[in-house]
Amino acid sequence: MAGVRGLAHANLRAPEALIERLRRFYVEVIGLREGPRPRFRSRGYWLYAGDADVLHLTVATPGDAAPQPTGHFNHLAFACDDLADTRARLDAAGLAYRVDAVDDLGQVQLFLRDPCGFAIELNFAPARRP
Repeated sequence: MAGVRGLAHANLRAPEALIERLRRFYVEVIGLREGPRPRFRSRGYWLYAGDADVLHLTVATPGDAAPQPTGHFNHLAFACDDLADTRARLDAAGLAYRVDAVDDLGQVQLFLRDPCGFAIELNFAPARRP
């Protein structure tokens, strides 16, 4: 029986001006990179973490630009490296964030909101020792 192998990507659909703000936020502040996107009828961006396209940003058509209800969906989390550099980027951008330490995992988490108010969690695992 076939099964799920992992999460493929998340998609945000919004008016063009907001998509541009989201692209800058996720690339310049969060640290994703813009990469190849197939030719679709819609316009937008694919943002990558390493070789994986993890976040798709789609420009909504004028009749499809209203926010959609998210129900009980709470947040999007990214596995990250370089806590100090990330905090410096967030501070330079003037973004508010909350820091939490998960002692059982030796992990630090940063919680913030993207330009459309979506909750983002950035997870930093402890440094591996050789």
